[in-house]
Amino acid sequence: MAATRNIPARRSKAYTEGLKIRRRWLGKAYVDKAFKDADAFTIDLQHYVTEHSWGASWARGVLPLKTRAFMNLAMISALNRPHELELHLRAALRNGMTTREIKEAFLHVAVYCGAPAALDSFRIAKKVLAELRPAGATAPSSPRGARR
Repeated sequence: MAATRNIPARRSKAYTEGLKIRRRWLGKAYVDKAFKDADAFTIDLQHYVTEHSWGASWARGVLPLKTRAFMNLAMISALNRPHELELHLRAALRNGMTTREIKEAFLHVAVYCGAPAALDSFRIAKKVLAELRPAGATAPSSPRGARR
């Protein structure tokens, strides 16, 4: 398993489950590249987030992944972490979250974290959505001010 070099000889259940869920959610290619690109300074961080973020949290099974995705998008927005927000937006969309749900999460962010956090999150989401949209397709739209 060259992509995850320097894995501790004994992997905890949290690490093993974390690696599975991390690859499933973010994509195998992304995760394998993160390990491949890690050096002596950063490899321990890759192992740490795999075991603790993905294994001890995401893989717990109590909350559905979609609920965790909602929470993640809101917290990452509040913390103003644009790189992580873009990564988790792509993963949320790939794993079934809708643009309408993402919009609602960011509107909720506006109320509790402030308009600047929501504005940045909407900007990043528009960029990601534009990149993922097939050539020639238009953005999903609804009548101005329309509500469900």
